[in-house]
Amino acid sequence: MSTRGVVYVHSSPSAVGPHVEWALSSVLDARVVLNWSAQDAAPGTVRAECTWVGPTGTAARLATALRAWGMVRFEITEDPSPGTDGERFSHVPGLGLWHGRTSANGDIVLGEDQVRTALAGAGTREALTRRLDDMLGTRWDAALEEFRYAGDGAASARLHQVG
Repeated sequence: MSTRGVVYVHSSPSAVGPHVEWALSSVLDARVVLNWSAQDAAPGTVRAECTWVGPTGTAARLATALRAWGMVRFEITEDPSPGTDGERFSHVPGLGLWHGRTSANGDIVLGEDQVRTALAGAGTREALTRRLDDMLGTRWDAALEEFRYAGDGAASARLHQVG
């Protein structure tokens, strides 16, 4: 089953850019050359984005490949496909990797077992709020928002997985 998504590299040291391209290339089995531009939210870093097409689960493989570069801020989305939820992965240095399932309109979807576990493990309302915020990726969204805004209007490449 084929799907598509987007890789947003919100910030990366410029010296790491070729490694990011290599990591994406190895997952997509195609040469990847990104259109890098300065990231104003973090002077001295660069940003890039690209769309991709590949089999279901490609977003997870891309996130795993980019996670090796702990100083890189990124988000990867995968659109829903028949029988499979969409996904979003966010990585922020100091917070690590976050993953959530997404609905057709991009909202984060929590499963009933996730909610039951959060309710059962929360001794206070504040603890429940913290747990739900983590499940929804609130801290990652807050940490990336400035980088998302700074990337508006940047060039985007289109990538297709081979095979």
